[in-house]
Amino acid sequence: MQASDPVGLPAGAPTLRAADLAAMPPPPLLLDGTGRPVDPLLVVDAREFAALPPADRRRAITALRGSRRCTVAVAPGPERVPGELAQAVDLGLTATPEAADARTVAVPDLEAALASLTERFTATPLAALSYVWLLRQSAGLPVPAALTAESAAYSTLLAGPEFAAWLAARGPAREPDDRTHRVVSHRVGDVLHLRLDRPARRNAVDAAMRDALLAALAPAEWDPNLLVEITGAGPAFSAGGDLDEFGSAPDPARAHVVRLGASVAESVHRVRDRVTVRVHGTCLGAGFELPCFAGRVLAAPDTLLGLPELAMGLIPGAGGTVSIVRRAGRWRAAWLGLTGTRVDAATARAWGLVDEVLDPAPVPAGS
Repeated sequence: MQASDPVGLPAGAPTLRAADLAAMPPPPLLLDGTGRPVDPLLVVDAREFAALPPADRRRAITALRGSRRCTVAVAPGPERVPGELAQAVDLGLTATPEAADARTVAVPDLEAALASLTERFTATPLAALSYVWLLRQSAGLPVPAALTAESAAYSTLLAGPEFAAWLAARGPAREPDDRTHRVVSHRVGDVLHLRLDRPARRNAVDAAMRDALLAALAPAEWDPNLLVEITGAGPAFSAGGDLDEFGSAPDPARAHVVRLGASVAESVHRVRDRVTVRVHGTCLGAGFELPCFAGRVLAAPDTLLGLPELAMGLIPGAGGTVSIVRRAGRWRAAWLGLTGTRVDAATARAWGLVDEVLDPAPVPAGS
């Protein structure tokens, strides 16, 4: 692939001129001798694309849509990424907040943003490409089918070299805590209150919590008048999946069946119109993905949401490629997963990830 360095783009960005893309699509995505994808990231200057004749723009769009690379449109100036280009790529980046829409992310430093993407595709390219490909199809699938696709991709990566390297670096898992319960449940009238109750582990979701949540949600699935409110005990709603259980599945095939057969995401989705989740503090991985299935998400001002899975050689596996895409779009979901960026409550509200940011709790007099 012949790279270029258009004026105004960060020096060294892995870019391809839009005119070249229109003239001849990039070659197929191949693996090098070590099994790593060659040039998995493709960056296009939105200004060059906008200057093309209509026929060339159509050819460039066709090439981008057919590419197995991660495609990124960059607008270094005040102009927006053209709509047809933004729709065709996996992610749009702009240096001007006023030029951002649901298909683009405004960043303070384009060079740093592209460096972050390049770093991800260098460190865990198999997971990164799998994530991008899944996001492309997820929005167009019914939720159960999208969850099945996510689980299949996640299970495949469990057997991959990138996850194996993360497991080796993690070292031995800690002993399970001896807390016997994971979820506190009580009903007041027509409202079922559920509280994640593993504060010493920041409400990390292990198999026991998964099973407890499924059991606690069952009454709402059978009673159409029952409302559900979900909260988390301690300083964080949930720090995500329990890392000490990662890698404990006997094999990827059985992991796939268990993930779908005992899916909290699907259970919440079935009753979503009656579910409110109140999040606070750190919400990572499953602690971010599962609330996004709820019909209403309320966030405390200290909320931080993020997707750390790609650094482990995995993709979100608790439904995030489904729930987050349906709330914020596949483009911002791509940014969150590929970069590991944590967004605050205000940004989450602007992106549609939460429905309301709550007022700060009042400080007691004399404190």
